[in-house]
Parts: sequence; structure tokens; C-alpha cells
Amino acid sequence: MAHPAAEPPARPLPSPHVPPRHEAPVSTDQGARHPVVVAGAGPVGLTAALALALRGQRVVVLDDDDSTSGGSRAVCLSRHTLEILSRLGLGPALGEKGVGWRRGRVLHGSRRLYTFELEPEGASRHPPFLNLQQYHLEEALVAACAATGRVDLRWRHRVANVEPGAERVELAIDTPHGPLALAAGWLLACDGADSTVRGALGLAFPGEAFAGTFLVADVAMQPDFPTERWFWFNPPFHPEGAVLLHRQADDIWRVDFQLGPDGGPSPEETGGWLAARLAALLGPEVSFAVHRAERYRFRSARLARFRHHRVLFLGDAAHQVSPFGARGGNSGIHDADNLAWKLLAVLKGHAPASLLDSYDAERVRAADENMREAARSLAFIAPADTATAALRDAALELAGRHAFARPLVNTGRLIRPAVLTGGPLETPDATPWPGGVPPGAPAPDAPLLCDGREAWLLDQLAASGFSLLLFGPPDEVAAEAMATLAARTRHGGLPVHVVFISPEEADGVLWDRDGAAAARFEAQPGTAVLLRPDRYVAARWREFDPVAVAVAWRRAHGAGGTEGGAA
Repeated sequence: MAHPAAEPPARPLPSPHVPPRHEAPVSTDQGARHPVVVAGAGPVGLTAALALALRGQRVVVLDDDDSTSGGSRAVCLSRHTLEILSRLGLGPALGEKGVGWRRGRVLHGSRRLYTFELEPEGASRHPPFLNLQQYHLEEALVAACAATGRVDLRWRHRVANVEPGAERVELAIDTPHGPLALAAGWLLACDGADSTVRGALGLAFPGEAFAGTFLVADVAMQPDFPTERWFWFNPPFHPEGAVLLHRQADDIWRVDFQLGPDGGPSPEETGGWLAARLAALLGPEVSFAVHRAERYRFRSARLARFRHHRVLFLGDAAHQVSPFGARGGNSGIHDADNLAWKLLAVLKGHAPASLLDSYDAERVRAADENMREAARSLAFIAPADTATAALRDAALELAGRHAFARPLVNTGRLIRPAVLTGGPLETPDATPWPGGVPPGAPAPDAPLLCDGREAWLLDQLAASGFSLLLFGPPDEVAAEAMATLAARTRHGGLPVHVVFISPEEADGVLWDRDGAAAARFEAQPGTAVLLRPDRYVAARWREFDPVAVAVAWRRAHGAGGTEGGAA
């Protein structure tokens, strides 16, 4: 008699993650001056420190805690963020650990309205989004900073007071071993929404608190669900509001519950309340364990300016936005990427300090865009009144039957890198050029071949400097152009890394076999594109002109700017 095969045993559910604790060092540099000090060892501060250290700059990082994050927090890393982290050497490890996704599902009540695909499989090296708990990212950044030998990370060093001056910023720091006084040539405030640096300077942080409270939980479980982002409006297991579900690493799932107008369960009742809803969502066959649950209320706020002389604000210390749409942590890392190359250019004397005003101009603009999108998302997810709720429900009903109505459904517009056309560092097109990647936009990646091996465009660019893309066959004209540019580089102080992208196969050049790079940049033979160290387009030309490249390079370094910054 045949017997059915035994079911394989389920994997044991993981235990809650316990971040490693770090000893507070005894600081022996009382009264010392450091060129760069970073306040805050979260993802933003650590990214800024690592970006500077990999370019040769020593950095002191101060953090008031002795460990990395305890919960998943900012879990969703965008492709642009992954490109930044890859440039810092973390891409492969994060990609192996995290969970990439490109599909989402929107549900209303008990029925699925539609699914969406962010892009076809394999269109790019990185997925559109990678889910990875914040503590994994922070621990990887801590290890990478230590490996440089240039980051002095001091745990349990709390910035107690800040006194900015014309040439330095004086810091009073509380440590377990007594008070410490340090001076910073430049202070990067990455110390979060409750920034002590911002408070010490007495800066206003105006914003708006939105209606509705959410309960976010990290849940260990192994359901038979696809790797998709699921968003419910008023499901049967939680009719009081919206629910968001998506997978993270280590069999940990993130679940967000919108709480009703009454604020939901009391703190004492939260455990049973949450367990009942998870059981109703998952069914009796799925075991689960709640590792962490906390409430949050959306608030949108930003500083009027992100540069205050020698103090620069990044991440939540500068701006707060809704986590729906993955805006908070990603935008802070984009801040760090924007600032790092500019600060290094100033420190090395390659650019005036006024170049840092462009950090303020560009990232304030990006923050405003994120805040607008967050407000629109929250107005849809958590309607402020019954009339708005009725309109929202009508849009959901239409979206279930008609594709034209689906753009009306807003479950959190997913973050895209800011496009900064018309910014202070960009050189406008000399001729009409409606397509491609305009100045002020980030460069897309593209698949290439180099001597028969697969390669990616962004990997071929300068590690820390400017790059110039030259499209076309490497013929005598291109060689002459290279010689001209090389002469200007030697005598005119124009350090750029030149990358040939050829439509034909040739030894030692990048072959755009499928034409993807040319199509994404809308390039033709002779096209030249100048890229900043943060991979934003500074200028482009239909025909290569070394004199124009030199002018654009100097403009991108703040030539003609004014010294100073907001008081």
C-alpha cells in the first residue's frame, strides 16, 4: 500500500535580530579640529562618511547610541539608491541578502483590483526596489567604513551643543567618559527627525501632521505568497483601513495597518489585536511571530535651508516625508551622494565653498517634490472626510473594471530620483534636444560588451570624478578629439575620465551591441555627455567640443558662484 510522501518540515522561524553593541571609545583628542564631522550613524550619516572616506577623506562620526537600528524601519531601497551603494562597494552583498521585487498588487475589500509591473524582468542590473531591513544596511555600512581606515566612528558620543563660526563649528559632546570639545571644519547633521544639531541652532522645522495613525510590524513567517508588494483598502481582516504587506530578508515580512479614528487598540491590547488580524490574513496553516510593532503618524516637514554656513543637514534632520512610496531613507542617501563629491571638491580646493549652495538648491527641490507626492498619497490612503472617502472608493471601484482609472489609485507613488533640470550646475542644451537624458537628470545604466565580456555602463565611469561619454566608432576623428581633450586636461586642469561607447565591436572599447545605451541617451555618432561624480548629467552635445566640455566642467564646479551660505 502506497503512503503519501511526508511533508518536508517547515523552516524554523527566525529569532528577532539583535544588533551588536559597540563600546564607547575613550576620545583623546580634546580640543582637536577635524575637517569633517558627521553627527548620526544611521544610513545617511554612514553613507556620507563612506563616500568621503573612499575618496581619501578622514571623517569623524558621532552617534548617541551604541548599536544600529533594532527594527526594519526604512526597508525599501530604490534602484537609484542601489546604484549609489554599488558605487561604494556594497551592491553585491546587499543584492544577495535583500529581496528584489518589481510587481505589486492592489486589493479592495476581498477582491483583487489589478496587478502592476514596474518593468520587464532583466531590463536593468538592479531591480526597481530591494527590500532589506535597515539594520542589515547599517551593519554593512559600519563594516565598510571600518575597512577604509579613514572613518573614526565614536559610539555613545552625543552632540550636546553646536556653536558655528566663520572658520569652524565648535561642538560640545557628552560621552560616558566625560565631556568632550571638538571643532569641525564642516559638520554634517544626519541625526534624524529629532536632530539635536537642528535644536542647538534653534532652527524652525515647519511641517504638517496628517490624519491617521499606523501600526507597523516585523513578522516572522513563511507564507506561500509571491514576492510582490500587496496593498489592501479595507480588507475583511481589517475593515478599519489600509494594509501594506511585503517580504524582507530572513523570512521577515513587513505589515502596516492603518488604525481607525479611535487610534486603535491600547498599548496593552496591541499584541492580541495584531495577532488576531494576522491570523485572519494568513489563515490557520501559517505560523507567525511578531518581532516588533510600533505606531507612527505621518508628518511632512523640512528646514527652510539645508546649508547653514559650515553646517549641512541631510536626511530626516533636513526633511521628513511619508514612508509610503519609500521616500524617507532613499532620499537621505540621495542627499549624501549629492553632497559628498561637492564637499570633497571644496576640501581639495577644486571648487569654492559656494558650490555647497547647490546642495541646498538641488536637495530642497527634491524634498519639496517628495513632500508633494507624499501628501497626495496620504490624502488618498487616509481621506480626511467622508466626501473625500467616497471619491476614493469610487476611484477604486472603477479601477477594478477599467484600466484608465488605475492611475487614480495612489498607494504611495514610488520614489524616483529627482530630476533637477535648470539647476545651477547644469549647462543647457545648445540645440533643441527633446529626448534622451537632459542636463539635471541621472544617467541610466545600460548593458554593454567589453572584449566579449558583459559589462554595465555605470561601472565604467570614474570612481569619484567626472566622466565624459563619447558615442561613435573609435576612428581617427575620435582619436583626434581624445588628443585634444588630453592636452586640455594636462594644461587646463580638466580631470575627466573618457568612456567610448561604440556601435561597432573593437578591441578595448565598450560595444553597445543592442543599442541600449545610445537609445537611452538618444545619442548619435559624435554625441558627448558630461556626467558629474554623482552620475547626474552636467551637459550634453550633439558634437564633441573640448572647449565646451571645459566650460561645462567649470560651471559644474560652481565657477562664478558667490561665497557663503544661509546664516
